[in-house]
Amino acid sequence: MSAELGHIYEDGEVIVRMGEVGNCMHIMQSGEADVLLDAEGKGAPVALLTVGDAFGEMALFTKEPRTATVRARGRARVLTVDKRQFLRRVHEDPSLAFSILLKMSQRIQELDRELARLRPLG
Repeated sequence: MSAELGHIYEDGEVIVRMGEVGNCMHIMQSGEADVLLDAEGKGAPVALLTVGDAFGEMALFTKEPRTATVRARGRARVLTVDKRQFLRRVHEDPSLAFSILLKMSQRIQELDRELARLRPLG
């Protein structure tokens, strides 16, 4: 994937917005981005995305609204991958699907731990 294919986002620019329905995923090519649980993109960041991180991948599998806002922190280049491109790449390199599933599983585990911390059993 060539760097020229990505889109440049300036500091503070929203890349995806919570509540919007997406049809593609994104990959950080350069720079950083904040993940916020706020549709306006003004809340405190809950995660930081850096080079190589993928986000928005759930949009390839569901038609549910986005669950977070992602906002550029400084200048960032982001590659957008739609479902057709994703499936073609997975066909060429099945390890891509594994890496996306691994990341999604890690996020689910993090959410499970946080939920357990907030709601102790007993």
